[in-house]
Amino acid sequence: MKVAFIGLGTMGYSMAGHLQKKGLSVTVFNRTEAKALAWKKDFKGSIALTPKQAVKDAELIMCCVGNDNDLRDVCYGSNGILAGLQSGAMLIDHTTTSAEVAKEISQACLKQQNTFFDAPVSGGEIGAQNGTLTIMVGGDENKFTLIEDTLNIYAKQVTRLGDVGAGQTCKMVNQLCIAVILQGLSEGLTLAKKSGLDLVSVRDVLKHGAAQSWQLEQRTHTMAEDQFDFGFAIDWMRKDLAICLEQAEQLEINLPLAKLVDASYQRLQAQGFNRCDTSVLIKAAK
Repeated sequence: MKVAFIGLGTMGYSMAGHLQKKGLSVTVFNRTEAKALAWKKDFKGSIALTPKQAVKDAELIMCCVGNDNDLRDVCYGSNGILAGLQSGAMLIDHTTTSAEVAKEISQACLKQQNTFFDAPVSGGEIGAQNGTLTIMVGGDENKFTLIEDTLNIYAKQVTRLGDVGAGQTCKMVNQLCIAVILQGLSEGLTLAKKSGLDLVSVRDVLKHGAAQSWQLEQRTHTMAEDQFDFGFAIDWMRKDLAICLEQAEQLEINLPLAKLVDASYQRLQAQGFNRCDTSVLIKAAK
């Protein structure tokens, strides 16, 4: 199967690599060509100079870029993805975007006999490297069966939630839960540290009880060591929270904890922590 992968960032680099290692014929495009050349050296696939060139003759196209505008940039235009899609090809977007842009691009695909799925991912860089991502999919129920096995190459869980936009809505829920969990974890670990407890020992106790979470198990030791130069950056979390808060406003619901965490991240950005992992939130709890 010929596959194209657009966007070789923190997540996409490894995801595209898994496809190539599984025996698919993968062509990649990245806006920074040096990254594409490095990927080709690591995985022996092909590279293209434009999204249009990358998707030529591809049956499946995966995309993982930064935000709504980045997605539009690689999809539209004379050298964009849509300009190069063959009839019947399916575009799977792993970018975390608004549900609105997912529906917009889906309509553009339908007009030229293509299918679109919004399929944001969770699991972080580690999940991408290990091929253990969770993928939340919105799109046609019948055609979903045609892409599920391919997505499972770099995922441990692939679930269709509904029509286009449902995947992005589920990702909003995911990000809201992470933000609130990190707020509670930051406050709890701050209390533990100020009380003289060893944070790793606290983690090893709590992970067997009701307070267990991925953040607790994966981030407590790095938070204890004041290490934040890795992972999912504040800049990206604030982008995601903005999508969540906008959706909440449209639905006329209030998200007070999300607003609190977003304000804390905004202050941390101003202090120069914008590229640090989201677990740096503990610095706002002191």
